[in-house]
Amino acid sequence: MTADLTLIADDPDLAPLWRVIHDRLSAGNAPADIATVTVPDLPPGGAAALRSWLDTPAQRRRGRTRVPHTPAGTKIPLRELLAVLDLPPDHLQTLVERAVGRPIVNRKNSRLQSAQLRLELWEYAATRLSHLPLLLARLKSAGIEDDAATQTRRLIDALAALTRELPHQRPRTLAKLAHDHAGDPHYFDPATLPGQRLISAVAELAGRPEPTRPDHIRALLADYGIIADRLSATVLLHQVRAIGNGPIDHRLNEATTPVALNLLDLTRTPPRLAPQTLTVVENPSVLEAAMDRASTQPMACTSGQLRAVDHALLQLALDQGIPLRYAGDLDAAGIQIAATVQQIYGAELIAMEAAVAHTAGHTPSAVTLGALPAACEPELADVLRAGGRAVYQEHDAVLDRLLAPARMDQVAHPFAQQGEG
Repeated sequence: MTADLTLIADDPDLAPLWRVIHDRLSAGNAPADIATVTVPDLPPGGAAALRSWLDTPAQRRRGRTRVPHTPAGTKIPLRELLAVLDLPPDHLQTLVERAVGRPIVNRKNSRLQSAQLRLELWEYAATRLSHLPLLLARLKSAGIEDDAATQTRRLIDALAALTRELPHQRPRTLAKLAHDHAGDPHYFDPATLPGQRLISAVAELAGRPEPTRPDHIRALLADYGIIADRLSATVLLHQVRAIGNGPIDHRLNEATTPVALNLLDLTRTPPRLAPQTLTVVENPSVLEAAMDRASTQPMACTSGQLRAVDHALLQLALDQGIPLRYAGDLDAAGIQIAATVQQIYGAELIAMEAAVAHTAGHTPSAVTLGALPAACEPELADVLRAGGRAVYQEHDAVLDRLLAPARMDQVAHPFAQQGEG
């Protein structure tokens, strides 16, 4: 038989056959070794064409066929088909790739190559990170994708070069170290996977548990001469009085508007705070409202996060015996952050009680409440769920409660006391 292979390759009724053969070849089977293939979804037109090529007149008279239909699909003798088509087995791949529209990649060979690549990579890592056996074990347990070998090797090289220089006698910034050892100043940012691996490495060198709080992470790195960013993130202080004689004390006492302090301010030249109750809020707009109402209440704003600079301020207040109050948004994130501040620093919570949520519930926000954390006090949770909307600090009901003159007997405890951490 002389066949037009182009027409055969483009015949939609035969497309399922070529896909099955493509899968067999991609699995590592040689064309000459494939005796039969079973096609589960071969159309009737395809089966008829194959029978017209493969069945003899005698078989047709007896009702027999070389292309039988089985419960698994249509069974096709591939060697006989290639013979009828005058197609040598070593030309089958070209036909199938044209018919399917994508090249055949031998997955068996690829798997073997990938396994060998991983073996060589871990042998290399064992040499470069021999001083960090725990980190090496963690990297191995995490595994490696076939297309990530280059990135993993980059991480290994950067970690090896950086950690073998520790501790630095003259502190260097994390961004500078990342630039010099990985070519990217943000490569070892603590929130990235490489940054987390670096934290694990330094903790292993120090023989300490791996820290999770941002301020503890920075303290660990600082002990080894690595300065994580301590300038860009700030906490705002308003009407906070100080009794020390340092530069930050003077800034606080002379300010008429909120003062932005960064982590360097709070750790290198920390202020000595005067006896006062410090109210910490989540949103800068509350400080705007405090100025608008001419409030003299000492306040600080963490901008809705618990970063290293925020932990530094809260710890400073705790160490100096300054009573803390905390107020956050009445949504999932705000309630969880408030619970953390209360647990770690013993802060009392204000403007986060059920009565405030009930008052605000008459004109709630447009934002759906979402799931509440387990730390939320049941009565508060009931009121919020009844309204179905989050209550933010910009609401007048919250501002009125928050900026009213403080009376300690009115300070609420909307979350169950969990003790100091």
